Amino acid sequence: MSCILNIETSTSVCSVALSSEGEVLFEKSSFEGPSHAALLGVYVEEALGEMKKNGFCLDAVAVSSGPGSYTGLRIGVSVAKGLCFGYGIPLISIHTLEVLAVAALKEQDNAADRLYCAMLDARRMEVYAAIYDASLKTVRETSADIVDADTYAAYLEKGKVCFFGNGAAKCREVITSPNAFFIDNIHPLAVNMIPLSEKAFAESQFEDVAYFEPFYLKEFQATIAKNKVLG
Repeated sequence: MSCILNIETSTSVCSVALSSEGEVLFEKSSFEGPSHAALLGVYVEEALGEMKKNGFCLDAVAVSSGPGSYTGLRIGVSVAKGLCFGYGIPLISIHTLEVLAVAALKEQDNAADRLYCAMLDARRMEVYAAIYDASLKTVRETSADIVDADTYAAYLEKGKVCFFGNGAAKCREVITSPNAFFIDNIHPLAVNMIPLSEKAFAESQFEDVAYFEPFYLKEFQATIAKNKVLG
């Protein structure tokens, strides 16, 4: 039986969840702006208290690997690494866009007649996005996109595409296909990491605790700038 602490700090939301075999033992999230430094330690302490109260032992820590904000990811990864070193347990990294996709799939009742495009905001009309099907299989790998009317045309011509995440709102006026749907209030939350982290644990997909680094949005922005020069 695995007990996993899940940490999500890639955006302004600070979120922690504790799970065991798919069951949520503890979950807490704050949507009140970037307050990870003040809240994350408190949430983790509460989660570990709940774990001990129920007689569990921590088997792994899962952390959102980005893309995301530099400060948020640094805080989340630092806490996750400290716990892994202290408990002598493995570290699991979960892609932020997959966490968003899990939330969108829940909201859409896993509807199989559409694709799911997870978007994280960068700046201007720039996003970091990946496209999944209803089984969470990757249809298009994560990419740095400058969004215009044609960016996702190849997918929209074939059927419905749901757009969500904090990068989707600014695309509403640009992506006007009748097959485009926008889902509001989809955030990367630790509770939605649970199926992903438990799968990774079962398959022993662990990171090197000493050398693991998340993917920051500033690195994505550098990619965008490079693509503009090359293009």
